[in-house]
Amino acid sequence: MGWVQAGADYEISVDKGKVVARKGGGKPLKSLPKALKDHEAVVGLRQLVEWLRRHEASCRGEAERWMVRSLPVPVALVAQVWADETWRAVLRDAVVVPITDDGEWDVAAAGLLRDADPVSGLGVVDLDGESARITARSIAVPHPVRLPDLDDLREFAADLGVEQGLLQLFREIWRKPEAEAEQRAELRRYAGARYKELRHVQSRATAAGCRVQGGTAVCRVWEGGTTVVASVWIGDGDPGVETETSELSFADVSGDPIAPADVPPVAWSEGLRMAATLHAGRVADEEGDR
Repeated sequence: MGWVQAGADYEISVDKGKVVARKGGGKPLKSLPKALKDHEAVVGLRQLVEWLRRHEASCRGEAERWMVRSLPVPVALVAQVWADETWRAVLRDAVVVPITDDGEWDVAAAGLLRDADPVSGLGVVDLDGESARITARSIAVPHPVRLPDLDDLREFAADLGVEQGLLQLFREIWRKPEAEAEQRAELRRYAGARYKELRHVQSRATAAGCRVQGGTAVCRVWEGGTTVVASVWIGDGDPGVETETSELSFADVSGDPIAPADVPPVAWSEGLRMAATLHAGRVADEEGDR
């Protein structure tokens, strides 16, 4: 953004989310002068920066919900928010799939989102590297576990130098094994993560976007017309006590268990992602646990 006058001698601006100052049209100073710290122009810019941070988090969170829930997104809505620079940064190069009038995904017409217009639809780079347009009324932003040939898509994106604003193509995924014994082994895979203090695992869970309720870290996924709840027990009581996580489990919204074989693919992947995130923050034991 441009420079704003702050007092008789200084101008201020925002650079990489930080308020900076310069004097007499010169180079930006290394730090903000003390005389400006409480200046109304500086306070205003700081409030703007904070609002932009909240706005970016809101846009990213909403786009991630579209992806995790596999929600149909009206093309008109994408075109409307595309005018917003923050939304554009989040959505640019996301893999989008047109949805036919009968509700089917036309995966063959998928592409990396590059433009959105209320009249001509969405401009994409298709999976052959050619420019194309999507004129369907709605699109999906697929979770990567639902993308066929994901490894090829990742390689294609890397060749194009794609840097997605939405963690989609390079999001960690877990595919459900076919055998029941292997499925149950996966549920136990990240159990037993030890934390010196309960508050540490609570903070890690909330930072990862999970809810913590009644001693349990929870990830809810809407998939296939129903809500699947992935849960890991992390402990309750005194936040300063040592604790250890349980194995992963799945249930419906009523709390009734869902057998591993019946857990849909996105819920399975996101549940394992939560469990792995909690496990990664554990305290290493004396035997060299890594």
